[in-house]
Amino acid sequence: MLLLMMLIACLFCFLSLIHQAWFMDDSNEDKRLPHHLNPHQFVSPDQLAELGVLYWNLNPKDYENDAELQKIREDRGYNYTDMLDLCPEKTENYEEKLNNFFTEHIHGDEEIRYCLTGSGYFDVRDKDDRWIRIWIKEGDLIILPAGIYHRFTLDTSNYIKLMRLFKGEPVWTAFNRPQEDHPARKEYVQTVGVALEAH
Repeated sequence: MLLLMMLIACLFCFLSLIHQAWFMDDSNEDKRLPHHLNPHQFVSPDQLAELGVLYWNLNPKDYENDAELQKIREDRGYNYTDMLDLCPEKTENYEEKLNNFFTEHIHGDEEIRYCLTGSGYFDVRDKDDRWIRIWIKEGDLIILPAGIYHRFTLDTSNYIKLMRLFKGEPVWTAFNRPQEDHPARKEYVQTVGVALEAH
């Protein structure tokens, strides 16, 4: 009986992971909605890893003493952190910032975000230029590789608190699409095997 209960718990854990990401529809409805295809098409952590997108679920209640977070930081060289509270009440020029985050872009470095509370969506392009929506919630740490086309928005909760991590001095420069000649994009395309097409 105990073994059966453990297997069921593992299954629920697995299902909760794979339901964090899905292919999006092309509707112009509110960007904060899930935008599932009909029928839904979920994306597994392995499919995300093929795009260079990495994911951990950590304990946000004790992030200052979390050995797993510390190991990730040491292994990947993340020596800089800061916090971002994103919501209408706390963010200056909220709508403008959210629109900027939702404009498709790349970065010259990895983008590392750890959700301490709240929730939101990172959208990334797959190898065929389709949007995948990744729903991050409390405890989720996500790494987007340099050069991947992506964007971010809040969900209907309208609140997220993120820890931003970085190697060395932080540079938050976004390069809006198209960026096929950017060195980070060229390296990403070569590494992941994305088909280059005009946007």
